Parts: sequence; C-alpha cells; structure tokens
Amino acid sequence: MSPIAVGGPALYIGSDTTYVALLRPQLDPADPGVRMAAEQAGVTPEEFAGPGNVWALMWEDESGAGGGFELPGLRDTEAEDFAERLRLALGTGEEFTVEAGPVLRLDARPADADGYTFTAHVTPPEGEDEEPATLELEPTTTATLLADIADFLRSLA
Repeated sequence: MSPIAVGGPALYIGSDTTYVALLRPQLDPADPGVRMAAEQAGVTPEEFAGPGNVWALMWEDESGAGGGFELPGLRDTEAEDFAERLRLALGTGEEFTVEAGPVLRLDARPADADGYTFTAHVTPPEGEDEEPATLELEPTTTATLLADIADFLRSLA
C-alpha cells in the first residue's frame, strides 16, 4: 500500500521515540494512498480524508507503547494559546507547568544550560478506551522547541 501523506498543524514535544504531540491531521483526497485506502474502505476519497478540522493528542513512550485520542471540541485558538503559554514559559529558564485543558499537563525542568526535560501527564477524556499515561520525555533544547513552536504557530495562521 502507498504511504499516506498527512499534513496539518502539529507540535511534537520530546524525541522521535518518546513524545507527546498535539496535531490536527489533514489528508489530501487527491493523494494516491488516500484514494487507495478509500477504495478499500468502500468510501469516496473525500469521505476517507474527513474534514481535517479535528485535533488529536498522541503519545509514545520509551517501550514503543502509545496511544491517542481525538479532541473534537478543541479549537485552533486553544491550541495556539497552549503553544504561546509554552513558548513564554520556556523563556524563564525555570521549572514550570503548562496545561492543554484537562488532557495534557507538562511539567518542565531545566535539563542543562540550554534545554528542558518534560514529564507529560496524559489524561484521556471520559469515554475513551485509553488509560492515563505519564511519560518522561528526553531533554529538548530550548532553541529546537522554540523553533518547533514558531513553525506550529505559523501553520495555524
């Protein structure tokens, strides 16, 4: 099967192997992978791609276990607010906590002179099959995370 290209705003915090991500995936109905998957599912490519306006929270821990759930009530302005609060807190050089509603709390500690280590507390909304998770994320440099936040905010504009 052809890989499906996924676009849309996404903010990943952590590393390639241990992370939390706030994202609004968007599929292109013209993508060959989407068209093939839609055909296999017996729906139109537009139906398979969906509206592209539903936010999701995803995570993966050091063992490769992870999960995710949709956040249908989350608006772009709320995702932007979370990113802005995270950006401002990173400038302090001190420990901080920032939350994305009741589903995500990030506790940050300075890791060294130019980075932070995060503990992510994920609490799925009621009705989700996922269990709460606590992840220790690998240290991230402040400059890298600030650049990722800037890219995220630009993608929302």
